[in-house]
This record gives sequence, C-alpha cells and structure tokens, in this order.
Amino acid sequence: MYVCLCRGITDQDIKDAVANGAESYREVRDLLDLGTCCGRCAPEARAIISDEVSQLVARLAIAA
Repeated sequence: MYVCLCRGITDQDIKDAVANGAESYREVRDLLDLGTCCGRCAPEARAIISDEVSQLVARLAIAA
C-alpha cells in the first residue's frame, strides 16, 4: 500500500528500510525522502516504523 503518494513510497519500502537498519522516523525519512513534501504520510509512516521496530526487538529477544 502506498503511504507517501508524493514520493511513491510504500509500506514495504518503509519495512525494508527498518529491516536494513533504520531505527527511527528520521532515519527512514533521510533514506527514502519520506514526508518531505506535504507531510500527510508522517503519522502512518511513524506507526509502521514503530510496529516494525517493536517486532524486530521482540524477535531479537526471543533469539537471545
């Protein structure tokens, strides 16, 4: 699903950025140029990033 229509960024693009090491909205924004146009995508993008980081931390805790 498209999260940022201005830049054509999907939820998968955001998830991939987190999987590749981005840990915050700021880092994802810098990598993908997310939320730099109209900003309407920021709340949804933040929610996706938060969910992905939480899931990553949970997986790491289980593996440890």
